[in-house]
Amino acid sequence: MSDTPSVLIVEDEPDLADLYAAWLAEECRVRTAYDGTEALDAIDATIDVVLLDRRMPGLSGDTVLDTIRERSLDCRVAMVTAVEPDFDIVEMRFDDYLVKPVSGEELIDVIDQLLLRSTHDEQLQEFFALASKKALLDEQKTAAERQSSQEYAELEDRLAVLRVRVNDTMQELFEQDGYRQLCQDITRESIGSE
Repeated sequence: MSDTPSVLIVEDEPDLADLYAAWLAEECRVRTAYDGTEALDAIDATIDVVLLDRRMPGLSGDTVLDTIRERSLDCRVAMVTAVEPDFDIVEMRFDDYLVKPVSGEELIDVIDQLLLRSTHDEQLQEFFALASKKALLDEQKTAAERQSSQEYAELEDRLAVLRVRVNDTMQELFEQDGYRQLCQDITRESIGSE
């Protein structure tokens, strides 16, 4: 992912799509698609975030979302729609859901949050991969062998740095109001069900 995120806006109302694009132009590289077919033609591995309308003529946003996931594209998807959420969203594989009308600030906030989550996911994957290697070496090599290995020392250093980054990113996620509330709700539900 580059420093400037690439966002695909999928919205069948051109004026609204263009408004979203104008709001995001200073923060992101923006592409727009005015229907589902155009969206599927426009999306590729360079897209970081998709802002996707659910109800569109032709290919619906739900179908576009399913196709994005089937293609295993590494992007985050936020539904931005006038469709009030119902229980059908439980099985949908989007990352966030905004109900219109939305402001430019809300769009920027959701993009920031989705990118931060992506960073956290990447950091966790790298952390667990390195931790797995360390555990294997701890099991297979003697303490003396590990102590004399430059590679092992570098592995420990990388793990320590990554642990701090993961914690910092988690703290940043937790400080965001919506995420903090979600964590508190999950904690309450877990404690309440015991």
